[in-house]
This record gives sequence, structure tokens and C-alpha cells, in this order.
Amino acid sequence: MTARTRILSAIRTALGPGKPPAQIAAEAAALLDDPDAARPRLAAPSLPDAFAQKATALGTSIDRIGSLAELPRAMARYLDAHGLPPRFAMQPAPELAALDWSGLAPHPGIAPDEPAALGLALHGIAESGSLVIHSGPENPILMAFLPLHHIVLLREATLLPYLEDYAARLSAQAVPRNAILITGPSGTTDIEGSYVRGAHGPGFLHVILIAEAGAEPG
Repeated sequence: MTARTRILSAIRTALGPGKPPAQIAAEAAALLDDPDAARPRLAAPSLPDAFAQKATALGTSIDRIGSLAELPRAMARYLDAHGLPPRFAMQPAPELAALDWSGLAPHPGIAPDEPAALGLALHGIAESGSLVIHSGPENPILMAFLPLHHIVLLREATLLPYLEDYAARLSAQAVPRNAILITGPSGTTDIEGSYVRGAHGPGFLHVILIAEAGAEPG
């Protein structure tokens, strides 16, 4: 008899007779009868405020605009505040390309040392302050990993309260090749407690919340 077998045997003996499978299934189903009993309360009554509070607490900066037309000015504000050049990578999405980028120089490519990149989020999760990004023909996934400053446009209309709300939507639609959940900027802490920003991805995450309703980004 191996040590593993002895340990598992001792555990079974201590637990006593097992429950019938039907009883286990019924108890598991009962746990899902009232999901709100197990869910944490959101940080604020409205989804935009709840998302903003949670994301800010995790190191994400937030800007709020009323319409898509205001995006170039919001982007210019961010670049200027961080001393960044006007040239930046931008997701090749038609709704972004159609805007007036006078004074700025967006480009579709993404370099390994890209200072800043602008893209679209599919959803935001109010519970955790997370962003959901799906890969696709108009969304090169490296846009979310290579730049030092990752700027993301998020429509308030696409906010979801909890992570399982996104999971339910994902199961009902075509599954993307890559689905990324981003919660705050990249960082790590070594054994001495020294924080390193941008350890495995962008060191700065900036979300531009737009109140204007519109089609969900692909």
C-alpha cells in the first residue's frame, strides 16, 4: 500500500459513509437558487460608478466622456498629461478610424516598445473593475500586451454587474480565439516587497468611459 493510498483511506474513514450522488446534486443545485446571497455587493448603485471605483482602487485611471466624438480630445489629454508623443497605436476599428484625429497620429501597427495604444473593450465587469477584450480581425491581441500605456474605450452600455454575467453571454455566442480579462495595470512584487510596474504587460491602464450608447465592439 502506497502512502497516497493510506492517506486517502484514512480520509474516507474519517468522513464516514458518502452521500448518494442524487443528494450531492440536489445540494449543489440549491447553492445556485439564490446567487445574490453569495455575490458581493457592488461598490456603488450604478454600474459605471461601481466599475470606476473598483478599477481606480486597483490602479486603473478613469476618464469619462459623453460621446464618441470626444474621444480624440480625451486621448490628447492623456498623452499630454504623461508627456507622451502624439503618435500611438490604435485598434483598426471603423468607429475609431472615422473620428477626427487632427493633431494626433494614430497608426494601426503595434511595436514591441510601443509607448501607447488605444483599443476597445467588449465589456467591463463592475464587480472587479475588469475589462473583457476578444481577439478578432479588427482587434490584434498584442495591442493589450505590448504598449507601456494601454488606453481602452469602454461603453457604459456594455458594463455587466458580475463575472458570471459575462460567462453566460460567452456561452451563448461564438467563442473567440482569445478572450482576455484585464484587471488593473501589470505589476508584481518581489520577496522584499518592491513593486515593479509593467512586469508582464502594460504598466499603465487608462479607461475612457463613454456614456453614449452604441453597437458593442467586436
